[in-house]
Parts: sequence; structure tokens; C-alpha cells
Amino acid sequence: MKTTIRDVAQHANVSISTVSRVMNAPDTVVPEKRQRVLEAIAALQYQPNAFARGLIYKKSDTLGVMIPDIENPYYAGLIRGMQDAAVKLNHSLMICNTDRDKQRTVDYVQIFFEKQVDGIIFTSDSLHEAYYEEMQRYRLPFVLASTNSSEYDIPSVDIDDEQAAYEAVRYLINSGHRSIGMVNLPLGRTISGQPRYDGFARALREAELSHCCDWVEYAEHRYQDAYEATGRLFAQHPDMTALFAASDEFAMGAISFLRDNGRSVPEDLSVVGFDNIRMAEMFIPKLTTIDQPTYQIGYRAVQKLHELITHGKVRVLREKLPHKLIIRESSRNR
Repeated sequence: MKTTIRDVAQHANVSISTVSRVMNAPDTVVPEKRQRVLEAIAALQYQPNAFARGLIYKKSDTLGVMIPDIENPYYAGLIRGMQDAAVKLNHSLMICNTDRDKQRTVDYVQIFFEKQVDGIIFTSDSLHEAYYEEMQRYRLPFVLASTNSSEYDIPSVDIDDEQAAYEAVRYLINSGHRSIGMVNLPLGRTISGQPRYDGFARALREAELSHCCDWVEYAEHRYQDAYEATGRLFAQHPDMTALFAASDEFAMGAISFLRDNGRSVPEDLSVVGFDNIRMAEMFIPKLTTIDQPTYQIGYRAVQKLHELITHGKVRVLREKLPHKLIIRESSRNR
């Protein structure tokens, strides 16, 4: 039978609370009692139960993480950053895949509460009112990673999507392109679809290319959706010479469509992606893309949540990390 904290207390002839204090705040226990408890733990080979400690101290050192699509390679760097920060701060992570399903997301909030997580990191999705209200109802501290909210004062870590998209399209314009289209995420249903379109349109208007502002097709997050969206876009604008894709996965889907239909990248058409996932440098041609510091976003999100749990507030509410344009083989001067 597994040794319990009660067994340790009896063996050391102390109270259960004294054993708990030795494990969690040893300096508060007199040396003689502390030594007896430590000897009892060694003799009985007691393994402290983290769940039991959580019941006593109302703290589990576990953080819940909500990922909208665990298959998307974008989240590999994000989770790695979270994991490294969590290890350094003595937290563990509990990761759930929401599939952007509203009811599943709400259900996960309840599950996190039942599992006694100390806080939640909500990633890359719109913070719907139902999600906010559920987390408020359970009084769970939470932080937004790779997303943000203008409606609620919730700590967040992401990049300036609008400015990044603007810089990507300005690069294409400066490379001599005057017929530029976009494969974008849905507007309204995604957090980054609107700002990335706004950056696309702003760059075009500044260059007096407003006629291209409507050269946009929308895809639902995946490679195949972007492949099909590129087909629709080219059916309407066969003279297009450059394409801005709202993600690297979209850029890969677009390039695959172009290849399958006899067009070469970048000889016939330049393509710029967004994210700089690991595959961007392995793909042929290597992708020109906007580099999001996904690892740093994940790392800072855990640090910010730790700060919120510890102090009840954060120094910087909405934190924007720097992005940069990475120029590779999928684009060239016209």
C-alpha cells in the first residue's frame, strides 16, 4: 500500500500539518521536528502527492493551455517556449486542443477548474464573450498568447499583425509588383484575419494600387483550403504576379496549386507567407515570410501568467513582440 502523509506524521510523531510545512515551507518548522519528518520520509520512501498539496495550499503549479489546432506546425514553437518557461518557474502544463469549437472550449474551462489549474493560457483564437464569462465565473487568471482582446483588459502577448502584413506587401510593391492578391483567414471569425487584411490594403492604397484591395480569397486555416482559394483567386485575376498568404501553410498550399497548374515560383509569381514555421526553410522554394517569434511569445505568456498569479496584476497589459521579414527563394524582383 502506498505511503500517505498520515503515515509519515505517525512515524515522526508530529501532526499532518507539520509534515506539510516541512515539504513546502521547511524554515517554519523547528529543526528537531523537521529532522524527524525528513527521516520518516526517507524511511517510508514517501512520495508527496501534488494533488493533495493543491488541496491544502490551493495551488497546483499546473497551467492550462488551450490550442485551437494542435496539428498546425505554428504551435510547435509556441508550446516549446511555454514548456521551457514553465520548467524554469516550476510549473507543469496541461494542453487541450479546442478545434475552435465553442462548446468544447467552454467545457475545457470547467475541466481546468476541476483539475485545479492555477491559470490558463488561451492561444490564437478570438476571445468570445462566452469564454471570458466562463473564466470569470471560475475566477481563473488567464493570459492571451498570439492573440489579444480590445474589449477586455486581459494580459496578452502577440505581434502587430497589421504592421507585419503591411511590411510584407510593401516588400512586394518595392520589388516591382503591381498585381498583388491575398489568401487570407476569415474576417470576423479569426483574430488575425482582419488586421492582416488591413495591412495588405493599407500598403496597396499608399502605392495607388487600390484596385487590388478586393483581390482576396479566404481559407479555413488549412493547406487544402488555401490550395482551393488560390484556384478561385487565379480564376478571377490570371494576370496576378504576387501573392501574400496569411500563413506559411497557406503559402505552401498556394505554391502547390501554382505548380500543379503549370506556374513557377518565383519565376511566374512571387509568394510571401506569414509565421516562419520550421518548414518554411525546408519547403521548395524556401519561403519568404514574416517571422513571428513564436518561442518568445509562448515563453513570455507563461512568465506573464506567473506574474498575474503571484501578484494579481501584470506590469505590461498588452505586450507586442518584434517581427521581421525573412527574404528567401519564393519571391524576387519583377
